[in-house]
Amino acid sequence: MEENKDNTNTNEYKTKKVIFRAHQIVWYFLGIIEVLLAFRFILLLFGANSQNSFVSFIYSISNIFAQPFSNIFNNTISNSSIFEWSILIGMIVYLIIAYAIVKFIQLINPATPQKVKDTID
Repeated sequence: MEENKDNTNTNEYKTKKVIFRAHQIVWYFLGIIEVLLAFRFILLLFGANSQNSFVSFIYSISNIFAQPFSNIFNNTISNSSIFEWSILIGMIVYLIIAYAIVKFIQLINPATPQKVKDTID
């Protein structure tokens, strides 16, 4: 009986480890997307020179994530500064998507009364 309980705990540990790793991966990718979009937002806001290789790199990499939200709202332009509202909307949408994915992963393997009892015991 004790061996069966150890096996159950080992399987539960492995399952929780996979779920935890999946959560980490989702939040890691969200972090990358959010940082890229934040850089893009700040560079546009301060009117960075798009001919600069770093600025051009950030614009080209972040464009794939910013494109679905472009032209939702008009940009606010002042001299060389651009306040791109769509980037902020995109950052919020990506956060909501990541949160939904994490919650979906939790739904796939919900805690059963037996798992709770085994964990507590």
